[in-house]
Amino acid sequence: MKLGFVSAILDGWSYEEMIDAAAELQLDCVEAACWPVGKAERRYAGVSHIDVRRALEDSSYAQHILQYAKQKGVTLSALAFYPNTMDPDLNRRAANIEHLKTVIRASAALGVNLVTTFLGRDQTKTVDENLRLAGELWPPILRLAEELNVKIAIENCPMLFGPEQWPGGQNLMTSPAIWRRVFALLPSRNLGLNYDPSHFVWQMIDYISPLYEFQEKIFHVHFKDIKLYPDKLKDTGVLAYPLEFMSPKLPGLGDVAWGRYVSALTDIGYDGFSCIEIEDRAFEGSRERILDSLRLSRDYIRQFVI
Repeated sequence: MKLGFVSAILDGWSYEEMIDAAAELQLDCVEAACWPVGKAERRYAGVSHIDVRRALEDSSYAQHILQYAKQKGVTLSALAFYPNTMDPDLNRRAANIEHLKTVIRASAALGVNLVTTFLGRDQTKTVDENLRLAGELWPPILRLAEELNVKIAIENCPMLFGPEQWPGGQNLMTSPAIWRRVFALLPSRNLGLNYDPSHFVWQMIDYISPLYEFQEKIFHVHFKDIKLYPDKLKDTGVLAYPLEFMSPKLPGLGDVAWGRYVSALTDIGYDGFSCIEIEDRAFEGSRERILDSLRLSRDYIRQFVI
């Protein structure tokens, strides 16, 4: 496996500074954040280390992106943009889909050929209603990806943390039960998973056995942890806002059994990109503190990934 990190944690860092950080940490790759320039929608979003529109229009800029990473010995694992492509606001929905298509085109142009994203969800609608909506909105996106030989890896984050995402969350691909239905609905070889075990921890879902069932669909993986607070969970119950009973943590500081997780990945022969994702509020406040979080995560995961 190739070990790297999700670049969104380096908000405010230039592309070159971000690549330099990966090189100094002796990491293999980065999942590069590619939001529309200057448009922050939420925490850990709105980060743009690669201006994908410019990459398509300016060949010298695109060449610089590739050459700088190569010079530093760092690979771009994927171009990352995590919007809600099924937003009930039709203007936001259209803008999100259009930018996602731009990211797909840029991924092909840069030779990355992988995009990490969400499927999206209208949080006011049922699962069945959202499946019908996905069946309408996603075939043109997937046709573009197929034409350009770009894989789409959907992260299994429910995007359901607080009142702004209540009641249904903003990403439909939350569980193996729904994955089966989506893959049957959208039977594209270019549609797969960006597998993050942490999101299954707080949903009380087994995060090991799906690795075996969906092994052909795992295009990219995340290393992020979640810590459950049993006393809080006993007080609030699972229908509370999730952040009332859990917190994102660095790998090794939460409840994911990383030895079992990586062992299962080796069982299925996964040797692709694996990126540390930092969302731990205990490691924020300064650039050095963020770098500390990446160092600690790297050192922990290096027990399992050489």
